[in-house]
Amino acid sequence: MSKRVAIIAGNGALASAYKVLNIATTAAAMGAEVRVFFTFGGLQILHRQANGELPEPPQGEGVRQALAAANVPSVPDMLKMAHDSGVQLIACQMTVDVMRLSPDDLIPEVSDYAGAATFLEYAMDADVTLTF
Repeated sequence: MSKRVAIIAGNGALASAYKVLNIATTAAAMGAEVRVFFTFGGLQILHRQANGELPEPPQGEGVRQALAAANVPSVPDMLKMAHDSGVQLIACQMTVDVMRLSPDDLIPEVSDYAGAATFLEYAMDADVTLTF
């Protein structure tokens, strides 16, 4: 049985997006079953328009350019890589409702729309649980 990794993405900043997606894709490459639950600010990572322009930290201006210069894929590309490697990208249904978003607002790679209880059922049996 493979290891299970549960990640909660609650921050929509550029650095957080890269942390979440780097760990998720690495865990999937190592054979783990990975689910990422995007809630509140983290839902911006899944937003079709916002995910390409996530905010950089004030003291970290130029991070986006440094990542590109180092040939690090963009957040939209990392999301596709995560999806293609089997990572389940889950949008918090409550947050989607509160923010009045529709599935058309989010990327097509979203695996599921679920509530906290559904994600917690998975996370309670996970070998690793992380929050960003």
